[in-house]
Amino acid sequence: MQAVHSIVRGNGLSRVYRTAHNQESNMPSVLVGPYLLRGQDGPFRRILREGGFEVIDPVGDFALTADQLRPYLPQIDALLAGGERMTPELLAAAPRLRSIARTGVGYDLIDVPAATTRKIAVSITPGTNHDSVAEQAFALILALARRVVHNDRVIHGGGWDRALVNSVRGKTIGFIGLGRIGKATAIRAHAFGMRILAHDAVVDAAFDRSYGVERADLETLLAQSDYVSLHLPLTAGVKGMVNRDFLARMKPGACLVNTARGGLVVEQDLADALKSGQLAGAGLDVLCDEPPRPGCPLLGLSNVVLSPHIAGTDIDSMAAMAEMAAQTIVDLYHNRWPGDCVVNPQVAEGWKWGPAAS
Repeated sequence: MQAVHSIVRGNGLSRVYRTAHNQESNMPSVLVGPYLLRGQDGPFRRILREGGFEVIDPVGDFALTADQLRPYLPQIDALLAGGERMTPELLAAAPRLRSIARTGVGYDLIDVPAATTRKIAVSITPGTNHDSVAEQAFALILALARRVVHNDRVIHGGGWDRALVNSVRGKTIGFIGLGRIGKATAIRAHAFGMRILAHDAVVDAAFDRSYGVERADLETLLAQSDYVSLHLPLTAGVKGMVNRDFLARMKPGACLVNTARGGLVVEQDLADALKSGQLAGAGLDVLCDEPPRPGCPLLGLSNVVLSPHIAGTDIDSMAAMAEMAAQTIVDLYHNRWPGDCVVNPQVAEGWKWGPAAS
């Protein structure tokens, strides 16, 4: 039988966690990974239950560790995933697992080749959080330009600093990567009267005409941009691309904005560029270690604005991501292929799961 724990939060509400699979049930089970969804009601939970799944809400850290995941793995059929790192070892410990549905569009924490070998469909939720990320990216840009954090701290400390701040109108912003999130941020940059440069292998001429986007090679973008905004997935080819050489090629006094992945940046090199004055500031929603370790070279720098990897998860986007991820799991279980969501389409051939597979 399943054990149930009730944990009371500071607001007086309780979240109920099912921490063990009901061994007497023949229903397939799905483990809810994202902390913000565990024990919470919502359409995603109704979708899963009506789709035939028992929902398990584990107790654990904000991002479940390997040790916290391991007891559940032998009994789960699907994982509604957040920030869990799914290694080949953990996948091997989950013989029934058929679906890992990520709430978001990044999937670098999942060993996709290992999942593919085991015929596990790995899916994402495209089109659900790009506006949320864009809003956070622009919040960081405005915080840097208008010295929002600095002035807030000064006033709370009893001071009153009316030094001139920067504008964003008329400034140049360079996008490295212009997919859904990059485009959503570019739309906001256009509304603020910024000049827009973009470096991406895929060109959308209609979008470029509508929002005044100028395509540029990387050297030109770095040399001319007052703000460089990163919108790339973390792959081996771009890991650590923002290094000492990259930063030296940026326009002196420019700002770096990263709402993509912390691994794109060599943090010590960025800290050095910020301390030397080569860069005026950095707005970062992501870091190499999250939360950062005490020795992180970016901590304590007055020209760095940080947020805790929340760009893609506002109230509306979290609900949309959860619903799409849940629907993807249910569709796969009932042998309806959600082609736009699955990142390893190799597993589609001969796909069988759920009642219709028997």
